[in-house]
Amino acid sequence: RSIGDFAFDGCSSLLLITIPSSVTSIGSGAFGWCSSLRSITIPSSVTSIGNGAFNHCSDLQSITVEPNNPNYASKDGILFTKNFEILLRFPIKHEFFEYTIPRMVTSIGDSAFSNCENLELIRISTSVTSIGNSAFSECSNLQSITIPSGVTSIGKSVFYLCSSLRSITISASVTLIDDEAFSCCECLQSITVESGNEKYESKNGIL
Repeated sequence: RSIGDFAFDGCSSLLLITIPSSVTSIGSGAFGWCSSLRSITIPSSVTSIGNGAFNHCSDLQSITVEPNNPNYASKDGILFTKNFEILLRFPIKHEFFEYTIPRMVTSIGDSAFSNCENLELIRISTSVTSIGNSAFSECSNLQSITIPSGVTSIGKSVFYLCSSLRSITISASVTLIDDEAFSCCECLQSITVESGNEKYESKNGIL
């Protein structure tokens, strides 16, 4: 009925796993660091998926959720909560090099895009209001990003080790930028805050 926290963590040779319809919960980090796992199907019975369940799965190309699942959904191999309100996990080895976050999404979950080295461009829709901790960390080919109007909070270490990131534009709506949001971005040249922001400002590309 339950796959425990870190149950398969570090099983680097695991190529395929079938989750039976008896399973209702997948624990935190359950498949973390399963570096050979290429795809996974989540049955309709699963009602709980813990944080980081598929983090650091460096060969993961798709996550599929059965259509009748009451709490989760997938589109283009990407994991969301039901009704696509929260983007939970973009597979690290997904075929997309560019991605536009769907307009239904209001929140980007913790580590949702972490380690997605293929992604060069991410467009955040204006429906998004919050960006979770480490959401884009170690996206090493991401070169620029715009935080659109509507986003109010940016989580901790959100762009940590985005080694190709050169510029960031932050909208006037942002009221919280958490610690180490841009740490170890060795190519970062400028951070621009749009006028009208009541909490942050930029000058000469400095936040």
